[in-house]
Amino acid sequence: MIDLEFPDGSHRQFDDGVTGMDVAMDISPGLAKQAFAIALNDELRDLNREIEQNGTIRIITARDKEGLELIRHDAAHVLAEAVQELFPGTQVTIGPIIDDGFYYDFAREEPFSTEDFEAIEAKMAQIIARNDPIQREVWTRNDAIKMFEEKGETYKAELISDLPEDEVITLYRQGNWVDLCKGPHLPSTGKIPKAYKLMKLAGAYWRGDSSKAQLQRIYGTAWTNPKELRAYLTRLEEAEKRDHRRLGNALDLFHFQEEAQGQVFWHPDGWTLYRAVQDYMRRRQTGGGYQEINTPQLMDRKFWEQSGHWEKYREHMFISSIDQEDKVLAVKPMNCPCHVQVFNHGQKSYRDLPLRLAEFGSCHRYEPSGALHGLMRVRAFVQDDAHIFCREDQLTDEVKAFCTLLQSVYADFGFTEVQVRFADRPEKRVGSDEVWDKAEASLKTAADATGLEVIHNPGDGAFYGPKLDFVLKDAIGREWQTGTIQADFILPERLDATYIAEDGEKHRPVMLHRAILGSFERFLGILLEHHAGNLPLWLAPVQVVVTTITTDTNDYAQEAADILTAAGLRVKTDLRNEKINYKVREHSHAKVPVIAVAGHREADERTLALRFLGKGGKHQQVMSLEDVIADLTARAAPPDLKTT
Repeated sequence: MIDLEFPDGSHRQFDDGVTGMDVAMDISPGLAKQAFAIALNDELRDLNREIEQNGTIRIITARDKEGLELIRHDAAHVLAEAVQELFPGTQVTIGPIIDDGFYYDFAREEPFSTEDFEAIEAKMAQIIARNDPIQREVWTRNDAIKMFEEKGETYKAELISDLPEDEVITLYRQGNWVDLCKGPHLPSTGKIPKAYKLMKLAGAYWRGDSSKAQLQRIYGTAWTNPKELRAYLTRLEEAEKRDHRRLGNALDLFHFQEEAQGQVFWHPDGWTLYRAVQDYMRRRQTGGGYQEINTPQLMDRKFWEQSGHWEKYREHMFISSIDQEDKVLAVKPMNCPCHVQVFNHGQKSYRDLPLRLAEFGSCHRYEPSGALHGLMRVRAFVQDDAHIFCREDQLTDEVKAFCTLLQSVYADFGFTEVQVRFADRPEKRVGSDEVWDKAEASLKTAADATGLEVIHNPGDGAFYGPKLDFVLKDAIGREWQTGTIQADFILPERLDATYIAEDGEKHRPVMLHRAILGSFERFLGILLEHHAGNLPLWLAPVQVVVTTITTDTNDYAQEAADILTAAGLRVKTDLRNEKINYKVREHSHAKVPVIAVAGHREADERTLALRFLGKGGKHQQVMSLEDVIADLTARAAPPDLKTT
């Protein structure tokens, strides 16, 4: 007999040879109809596979995260079958699921075109309509290799040859089409909802190796129902409108060029925004007890070797050799070893702790040119980086204080949904398990003390310590990992950081690596997309444009602009001899929050007619110049400087 425990804690016994489908049918025919797969002891398995052991069981349906993943996995297989039916001689290679969809890489002499998508989607619909059963088959290694070689599928044969000797070779067959796969899969192709779409083409190297053959990658998306697909496509349209690269160009904030790949050319308005964010962060960090420092761009490789970064990040580091001195220097990819040097300069006492050192550190990392993406992925960036050196008994309070500061900062920028993820030891790491046990337990205790809901993210810690990562949700529901705090018991030892404790002996401090925004460049990209370029008044590079209806009032408009500028507002004038509706429309498209119009009446009465972005330019408020100053300076004050 097989004893199975269900999510509600109940148990049922079944005869040997029972399958997942049998279990689902035993519960109800309706559930069996909806079932996609089972999770047996948290392992996903095919519905028609025999259950050989006791354990916990969940029936997976479209409502489950795993159900959506199965839909996308099977959609990738159906895509591959459709391509091979339409374009004989095409080889299939690999086709995994990804965020929001799937892709499959193909080897074919003739290039695909997006014009092929309609025919491929139609063929996919036929395969789904056939409702072919999807069946798992176990093969011997040699037979599987021989079968694929005979079919001319050399890539599949190579994959099988490279699998570990003890690997079970499983193939999945749907109709007459067969593919190498670990599974599991849906019971049949007909279970795939009619909620899929092919999205784009790209090139890809076999196994990600640029020395190997170039393949053609077809990306697709798949969802549990057409409504979800339509919502996703709408989000994509909205994301395209919000693309920070488009906004950066339209608002004249920054640009990139080939001669300085991955590095930003900030224009005056873009740099004004940058400085507004940096000034705000400087005030918040100073208020939080941080001392700002500045450290060198180039450091001897020995520091990076001692810290472990050389081994871990060498391929992403820019190197400078000084032949005359027989030295190798590295342009810093992060600030950690530099901050330890500041801590190590002069003897530290337990009375000096916690010591919070902050730096707007300029860092450089080599990113492949194909991975660069506007402000989101660059080679030169600045971090709002800081390191807290503290005693072990201070760690919890420091993490709590950081989380409070971080949440306040995010709220000021307009982000109200923040997810916290606890990432523990990765497979590749430095330090003993004993040290990791202590670091993970300390950070977990601190995380619990914050009262925040924390999601476990196994194996994603830094190579030197566990971390809490903070993930923002933007206005259209996308998630962005930005802030982090990492507990490090290892680097202080590797770089010989010590303080004199109360017992008069030298002790190692705990080093907390932390950032709130992360990369300034990336955060500004996220910020622009979140607000669709309609930045809050305190952040807007140009807060007010003073413009005229006729040139007769230019002198008054200039005087008003000068007064507003003197009051601390960022002001431009538009004194062109153009129609007022044209000027208002132009500055509204430029996303200027406030347009102050000066006509004859305003000049005579020393008033301004204010139009606020977002009100369609139809709402207008006439105020005295003195009231305009009081109102706008109050509205434009950064959140941390507001008096009310």
